[in-house]
Amino acid sequence: MTELLILLGVVLGIIAISKVVSVLEMVSTAKGENSYMPNAKENRFQARLMPVFLIAYFGFIIWQLVVWGDRMLPEAASEHGAVVDELMNITWIVITPVFVITHILLFYFAWKYAYDKNRKATYFSHSNKLEVLWTAIPAIVLLVLILYGLSIWNEITTPLTAEDDKIEIELYARQFDWTARYSGEDGKFGKANVRLIEGINMLGIDSTDENAWDDKYVKAEFYLPVDKDIQFYFRAQDVIHSAFMPHFRAQMNCVPGMTTRFKFKPIKTTEEMRVITGNPEFEYYLLCNKICGAAHYNMKMEIKVVSQEDYDTWLSEQKVFLAVEENMMKNQGIETQSDSIQPKVLEGTQLSTLN
Repeated sequence: MTELLILLGVVLGIIAISKVVSVLEMVSTAKGENSYMPNAKENRFQARLMPVFLIAYFGFIIWQLVVWGDRMLPEAASEHGAVVDELMNITWIVITPVFVITHILLFYFAWKYAYDKNRKATYFSHSNKLEVLWTAIPAIVLLVLILYGLSIWNEITTPLTAEDDKIEIELYARQFDWTARYSGEDGKFGKANVRLIEGINMLGIDSTDENAWDDKYVKAEFYLPVDKDIQFYFRAQDVIHSAFMPHFRAQMNCVPGMTTRFKFKPIKTTEEMRVITGNPEFEYYLLCNKICGAAHYNMKMEIKVVSQEDYDTWLSEQKVFLAVEENMMKNQGIETQSDSIQPKVLEGTQLSTLN
């Protein structure tokens, strides 16, 4: 009820203000005045305000940079992070002088050439040279930046080959959590299909595919070895999500019905980053950077970057998919054999695969 009364008060206030403005306009018209035409005194006052506003404007920007400048990009923790940061810095170097010069000229001309009834403006209709100049220069600068950025993007998104020494991880998104799946000793992911999602099989993995038997999937957090190439695959169950790992300069959309890819090499462990940031509780995070529903803000997963030895130890402790499936079936009172589990499969359905 209180909210309704507040809304009603705001609406009535707006109506009252509009009526007062209408009355003032009618009074001005009756006096033969035009309230929309400023007089010479008002013009001079507004012109003098322009340099004042310019100083205040740049002062506010400088204040924001001092207070929040260190929050623009976190410390880079991937091999390609330095290249991405370099591209960002080059962009700032190009656009900052343009921003400053154009705003100084904007406010200078507004002050210098405020309306004066004794001065007549020069009529200047067109200039091909000027048109080419202010079109070609920005176009060339943008083209260089875009081509540079595109070359970096192509380099960091080109999939690793079978010959590369890498680790493959699938990140599966759904409202509102993440699941990480690791390929087993065979180095191959098992087939999966959204129509096989049932019970504990949250990824829709095909249990009849032998490549799936040694797959491992984890929740809450996942581990990465430092200085090792990681090939990521992204899938989504329901809506479009976006896998965002800011410290690794990595972001990729997760689209239902298709698999997207991204790769990077972590170069700083979680412990090293805690020392760098001075924060003993620092953690890397996988976030969703696409508004995907009411709990989007809480869709995140911890990432632990550790040594190869610690990674191997952690991975060996994770249960394989076959054991999880078998335990589930035993809990349901179904007799099973580890080498012959045959859960329900969609007949005549071509299952998707990552390999």
